[in-house]
Amino acid sequence: MKVLKGQDILALGFMTFALFVGAGNIIFPPIVGLQSGPHVWMAALGFLVTAVGLPVITVVALAKVGGGMDALSSPIGKFFGGLLAAVCYLSVGPLFATPRTATVSFEVGVAPLTGESPLALFIYSLVYFAVVLAVSMYPGKLLDTVGRFLAPLKIIALAVLGIAAFALPAGSIGDAQPAYVAAPFSQGFINGYLTMDTLGALVFGIVIVNAIRSRGVESPKLITRYAIIAGLIAGVGLALVYISLFRLGAGSHEIAANASNGAAVLHAYVQHTFGSLGSGFLAVLIALACLVTAVGLTCACAEYFSQILPLSYRALVVILAGFSLLISNLGLTKLIMFSIPVLTAIYPPCIVVVGLSFVKDLWNSPVRILAPVMLVSLLFGMVDAIKGSSLAHILPDAVAHLPLSEQGLAWLVPSVIALAAAVICDRLLGKPREALA
Repeated sequence: MKVLKGQDILALGFMTFALFVGAGNIIFPPIVGLQSGPHVWMAALGFLVTAVGLPVITVVALAKVGGGMDALSSPIGKFFGGLLAAVCYLSVGPLFATPRTATVSFEVGVAPLTGESPLALFIYSLVYFAVVLAVSMYPGKLLDTVGRFLAPLKIIALAVLGIAAFALPAGSIGDAQPAYVAAPFSQGFINGYLTMDTLGALVFGIVIVNAIRSRGVESPKLITRYAIIAGLIAGVGLALVYISLFRLGAGSHEIAANASNGAAVLHAYVQHTFGSLGSGFLAVLIALACLVTAVGLTCACAEYFSQILPLSYRALVVILAGFSLLISNLGLTKLIMFSIPVLTAIYPPCIVVVGLSFVKDLWNSPVRILAPVMLVSLLFGMVDAIKGSSLAHILPDAVAHLPLSEQGLAWLVPSVIALAAAVICDRLLGKPREALA
């Protein structure tokens, strides 16, 4: 029976970690660290629960069912499960997240050096997606290209930044904003939830499982075990990155007091600490971070759609990379404006399907539980999405002020109520236990 060597398991863990850490993960924690001030570690704890805990749990859930999101959502039927999977893949793939990796890396790392002209963005994105295309063409070699080469480079760059954050703080910790004084854990929890890494985990599950299979491992039990180990390695890596970036942000009050986002905090810190080398270092770090994430998303999307469309994997890689190139040239502001409502709406049912997959053996019929709870979470997720868009005025007052609505979690209480009602109905109706097999 084929097993992975220790170095392959480590490379798999590095690859999984590298897939997760995109530019958003790097530029988001510093602003939370800056704004939370003396309450930084309580905010960090809340952030880690949702930005590390949920994605790792998702990788574990996918490993248990063989890596595919469609297997995870099978209890709600092939059509609706496939529809949810397709929407997730498109959202965190060519429509939003993949193009955004190019625009974020351009605006954070390259635009300060070249200026923000449309031509500069086009040339950068053309080269960027050519590299993504070249690496994605050989998914069986991801463990070598990403796990053994790109991921270590990315980890070294992050380690330099992380060690500097603790060894070379820019200054003392400043005052906290009122929201963090009142509820630092809750604020961190919400901000971690909004990183949307759980959606990324749903997409990356198949990439991780296929990377294991590319080494000749066929045993489902071993595949699950290796995927779980990879998820845990990635989780530890993510936690270390976030902790160092929280420290970086918390100590940057004197040099970035008025910063409105994490990119500004990072820029101020690297300029202060590394001088003129700072911008170049940050450009390389962000480009590496984004590139690996874009490769993972492209591979995952091509793998998924090659199973349901009459197109080969390689043809889809070319189409996805080309489409992402076109969308990326819309610019970061428009991309974020379009993506946030969609992602906010589909995130809740994805959390539900992951969470309930661990306890599906408790029900007589998983369909009776999953279908209504996912529907309720989607409907109220759409409320959150509308509330955060330009259409917020169309919502009735009663809907706009649901419990936890201010935190972007209006779906949570209705979903718990729907779950309780579904469990009671499942117990009363009894019978089709064999559907679980």
